[in-house]
Amino acid sequence: MASTLRVGVLTISDTASVDPASDTSGPALCKLLGTEPRYKVEVTACIPDDFKAIQKTVTAWCDDLDLNVVLTTGGTGFGVRDCTPEAVMPLLDRQTPGITHMIFAKSVQITPFAALSRAVTGIRGQTLVLTFPGSPKAVKENYEIVSKLLPHACDLASGGTGKKFHEKMQGGPRPSGVASPAVPDVKAGEQTAQGHEHGHGHGHGHGGHSCFHHSDREARSEPASLGLDTPVSRRLRKSPYPLIRMEQAMAAVMDQISPLPSVQVPVNESLIGAVLDEDVVAVEAVPGYRAAILDGYAVIDTDGPGQYPVTAVSIATAAAEGAATKLLPGQIARITTGGAVPEGATAVVMVEDTVLVKSSEDGTREEIVEIRAKVRNGEAIREIGSDVQIGQTVLKKGQVISAVGGEIGVLASIGVQKVTVRQRPVVGFLSTGNEVVNHDNGEKLKMGQIRDTNRPTLIAATKAAGIDYKDLGIAPDSPEALEKAVREGLDKCDIVVTTGGVSMGEMDLLKPILEQKLGATIHFGRIMMKPGKPTTFATIPNPNGGQPKLMFALPGNPVSATVTYYLFVIPALRKLAGYEKYSWPSIQAEITHDVRLDERPEYQRAIVSVTSEGRILAQSTDKNQMSSRMVTMLEANSLLVLPGRTEERPNVQSGQKIECLLIGKLG
Repeated sequence: MASTLRVGVLTISDTASVDPASDTSGPALCKLLGTEPRYKVEVTACIPDDFKAIQKTVTAWCDDLDLNVVLTTGGTGFGVRDCTPEAVMPLLDRQTPGITHMIFAKSVQITPFAALSRAVTGIRGQTLVLTFPGSPKAVKENYEIVSKLLPHACDLASGGTGKKFHEKMQGGPRPSGVASPAVPDVKAGEQTAQGHEHGHGHGHGHGGHSCFHHSDREARSEPASLGLDTPVSRRLRKSPYPLIRMEQAMAAVMDQISPLPSVQVPVNESLIGAVLDEDVVAVEAVPGYRAAILDGYAVIDTDGPGQYPVTAVSIATAAAEGAATKLLPGQIARITTGGAVPEGATAVVMVEDTVLVKSSEDGTREEIVEIRAKVRNGEAIREIGSDVQIGQTVLKKGQVISAVGGEIGVLASIGVQKVTVRQRPVVGFLSTGNEVVNHDNGEKLKMGQIRDTNRPTLIAATKAAGIDYKDLGIAPDSPEALEKAVREGLDKCDIVVTTGGVSMGEMDLLKPILEQKLGATIHFGRIMMKPGKPTTFATIPNPNGGQPKLMFALPGNPVSATVTYYLFVIPALRKLAGYEKYSWPSIQAEITHDVRLDERPEYQRAIVSVTSEGRILAQSTDKNQMSSRMVTMLEANSLLVLPGRTEERPNVQSGQKIECLLIGKLG
């Protein structure tokens, strides 16, 4: 367990919610917590005595912020508006009657009026929730009663054994073979409840305190999911996976990726998308001979304008046959673009600056041509090595071979036949679900069936990105079938991408299969984002040694799957392939309409274009950006990066600048 306990302090009062300056209990509690370095107050708020507001805030702080402790003050008495116990009690997965009794027993020794307080304590997920009375004096007394046991209680609630605490109480570690005091055997799955994969309301900072923050969490090494044979009635109802920020999730992915080993490959069109793992040095000069830049006549510039005989030797033919040619003063020679300039020639005159004076009797040869233009020494001639010299570095390590063709053209021109590049990753796509059928099966849909749009969409995006892939088909919602399909995909691919089966449904089996059958480490299972909250990333040990295999379990909704694929998987594939710049390019664009912000940071599908005046504009593809509406991806070339809603900024107004990730070409 982390040495610092992350705490939220919630004041529940009709009066304080209207005038936060009148709140004395919340600040008093924060001051008490601030005297001990092990506590860190990450969020405070003042809300009215409102049942829904209390439930919304406590739920968000437990589920979304993953705090260690939530302390409320107020609303526990007999007043008509006092509803804190009624609001908090249904949220708790387990009550902690011992703590409640201790608070009551010691408080009533101080004042008999403590009997009028209806304190509630318990655990939601891995968060300890305590409800204190509303007066500063009672808050201080209640806090002092529980302060010493809070660290140990939080350790147990978050999956710890309390071993260090017991060792400290017993005077240090026990020798091997000596029994330790009994500690409750608490399994991770039994002390968490799995919540719905939908957004929760967020609290906001009040009274000068900062808004809530998420703490960095290490990947789980122990399974957090319940056994695959757990009946539905005993399934977790709150996710055991912390809800993390987007930047944390991206860092967790990239920390697990190193570029694949190098291979040597021939120079041809198969290089497109590959990343060079060596500097490329020219073994031949370009051009390898003095070459004409245009069609015309090779001349000696000092001869000047005038009529000259055309040498009978065809320069192109002579160069092809390796014949020696030399131009003498007073002679000119017909030459074509790219042709070898004969020895002795110092310039080339274009055809347009000449006139034919005399041809052979049969009209097949030029005999005398008049040069009408004065040319300079070296004009219209490419000297040997003027483009590339022998030994010159023409391509750098880390450079991507583009589909434009320039890199392949240069490699072909300098005599390099093979290059060393990073091995290209292979990504496999597996759709899951009993209801999912191939989109092209030619059959009419039966009740409850849906056509698989995810695999065709993601495969199309992968081909456009120049990445190799394998189609792994559709796996039904069966533990055995899913495990088999994932294992086969991991054998063939560096990354496996699944869609569906990661949320809270009865047949959402991927996370327990990853943890319990494949020995995977799940680095995250929920992200504070819209769409794509249940996106999951895991690493699986490679049976052949070397780098672990990577797996992204994406949501089943087609837009969620597509957006998270662009945000996470393509950058991961690029880094695996050796790209130094693997992230999507980002620009600031002027939004053309108002956007109501969501509580979670959102990635809306949009069209970014450049006007004739040079203004960069962004427009959402559709007002209704539901994650099931694939039409929102139509014509989209970017993702709007919208921040989460706050009281200070509930929306983005037309004309404001917003960050856009470019996933396609500008319109």
